[in-house]
Amino acid sequence: MLSEKSTETVRATLPAVGAAIGDIADLFYTKLFAAHPELLRDLFNRGNQNAGLQKQALAGSVAAFATHLVAHPETRPDVMLERIAHRHASLGVTREQYPVVHRYLFAAIAEILGEAVTPEVAEAWDEVYWLMANSLIAFEERLYAGRQVLAGDVWRTWTVAARVEETADCTTFHLVPADGAPAPSFKPGQYVSVQVELADGARQIRQYSLSSAPGSPVRSITVKRVRGEGPGGGPGGGPDGEVSNHLHARIATGDTLRVSAPYGDLVLRDSAAPVLLASAGIGCTPMLSMLEHLADTGHTAPVTVLHADRSPADHALRADHRALAHKLADAWVRFWYEAGAEPGDGEGRLDLADVTVAPGTAAYLCGPLPFMRSVRAQLLARGVAAADIHYEVFGPDLWLASAEASGTASA
Repeated sequence: MLSEKSTETVRATLPAVGAAIGDIADLFYTKLFAAHPELLRDLFNRGNQNAGLQKQALAGSVAAFATHLVAHPETRPDVMLERIAHRHASLGVTREQYPVVHRYLFAAIAEILGEAVTPEVAEAWDEVYWLMANSLIAFEERLYAGRQVLAGDVWRTWTVAARVEETADCTTFHLVPADGAPAPSFKPGQYVSVQVELADGARQIRQYSLSSAPGSPVRSITVKRVRGEGPGGGPGGGPDGEVSNHLHARIATGDTLRVSAPYGDLVLRDSAAPVLLASAGIGCTPMLSMLEHLADTGHTAPVTVLHADRSPADHALRADHRALAHKLADAWVRFWYEAGAEPGDGEGRLDLADVTVAPGTAAYLCGPLPFMRSVRAQLLARGVAAADIHYEVFGPDLWLASAEASGTASA
């Protein structure tokens, strides 16, 4: 894929670029948003920008892509590319935006690395960029075609048919198409983007997993209110989540929302294999969709349902979580709570020590990164193949890019 000449140049300069990639990403976004403030206002997640998460994700993905091209020149890191493409498609990203990114990214590279960016170095990294960009464009256009929409035209108006307060900080919004047309199909585990207009006129976008069954005419999302956290995880530190708090405070039954077509690469595979679903916090939402699909399709192999949360009162959709599992022919359920565990629940963090993991299990994980790293390590120790462990990250995927860079990524 990468030309022989550029491969040698990238291999030689990768350590220097990798060491500076964080500074490059920081300057890139500064330049991009100075020239195009509408992108920060209406496309990029301002919360992730303020926290530096998007900068880390960009830096990691570029470095990972270049590392993969040099180490495995006959292949592409398609797992990482497909995940990025699904996220881009849910935002309505189009091919016309890639030259804009190129302009400011390479201006940042030249400014940070200075005289080290010779014409030969610039040409080699330009080739890396366009190999990655064109791969993403191809993935994204296939995703748009699969939804039978024009590139970027993913938005539709939905009406809030009902609103349910699940916990003190989690609310479910049941949605139906405002135009009365059929809801688009989706696969269990996928998410949608929701765009809202905030008080300052910004039209911010966030992704929420679909928790309803794929065949339901109603689409359900459960939104956790993001509260600013201070030192030690207490309240009063960083800013509250803009979109989650807007939805909780301002969106009522009968209101409308702009919602994207469904996307996401963490989907339940159609298989007769045993399944393990492990979640923490609001990560339970895609698992409910998977459970309902397994029940609706008559899945008979063992299904292990595991969840960790702060307390039963904090466990959104707890009754549904258990009830859907009990609709299956062969299900085993265990919930862990840091406080308030009831008889039959585990105390503290999720622990697989007493959990039976059937041979050939396909595992699906969703929750905070430390939780998923812990569960993945336990599953690997129990003999589950790395290729059979699938996961979803809410927000920029900092795990996959680092795994690709180190050569340890799995599907």
